[in-house]
Amino acid sequence: MDKICFGIDVGGTTVKCGMFRTDGTLLDKWEITTRTENGGENVLPDIAATVISKLRGKGFKEEDCSGIGVGIPGPVMRGVVPVAVNLHWGEKNVEYELGQLTGMKVRAANDANVAALGEAWKGGGEGHDELIMVTLGTGVGGGIIINGKIVEGIHGAGGEIGHMHVDDHITELCNCGHSGCLEQVASATGIVRLAREELTLDKETDSDLRTGELSAKAVFDAYKEGDLIASRIVNRFARYLGTALANIAAVIDPDIIVIGGGVSRAGECLTDIVGNYYRNIAFSSCQATPIVLARLGNDAGIYGAAKLVID
Repeated sequence: MDKICFGIDVGGTTVKCGMFRTDGTLLDKWEITTRTENGGENVLPDIAATVISKLRGKGFKEEDCSGIGVGIPGPVMRGVVPVAVNLHWGEKNVEYELGQLTGMKVRAANDANVAALGEAWKGGGEGHDELIMVTLGTGVGGGIIINGKIVEGIHGAGGEIGHMHVDDHITELCNCGHSGCLEQVASATGIVRLAREELTLDKETDSDLRTGELSAKAVFDAYKEGDLIASRIVNRFARYLGTALANIAAVIDPDIIVIGGGVSRAGECLTDIVGNYYRNIAFSSCQATPIVLARLGNDAGIYGAAKLVID
């Protein structure tokens, strides 16, 4: 019988779970609630219980399982999480504790890095061993894959693309405690921030953005309709992101750049305009690097987590 494994993507509200064959075939996926009360003491026991229940319910034994991969919303250093605010955790050795609860091999990594690994394995970056992924959601996450492996860094901070400094003029503090971060101008909330600035500066030009709820989706919808203010907002966003990606590419020289997260639902108009700014300033050897959309959506984390143990 082929070996199976589990990919677990831990979020602050739900834990996404996947059962895979080791060739990458997804056999089942489901979610459980993330119980963060009492310092998140139930999170790992709940994961252990659902994995063992699914394993036995599908007719497998523990020896049929190659292991459990886990993506964690926080830095991870050699299986240890120093802190995970969304889970109410202090320092926790995820690999050891979950291994003790299940009797299985466990590998853990940061959730954004794991999503990048998933996209490199079975998503938008499939077939590429050198990859940059940036996720544009409420914040800006990212991951760097080199030679098919996650770049974690000595402090677990590898791939923290959202906290690259991109603007000296922003004085408002980012969630990281600094200011001028890419997250402040390229996330969904950052795009809304740019939109409010443009609408305040230009009170004369007609725009659909002056009515209804202001959101990143509304900005891109208006941009597609030729709205002039939306065009200025999207161009500012694309210049920031294109510049950041060009700077990373000058260091990494990746095969491919993948853009995911909720903002990526804007589609190819996003990769087109970001790509234009990227190519204008990228080092000549990196200018032809393709920029593509992620394909796995919310499943990227479970695929990447599974790949941790397959490797």
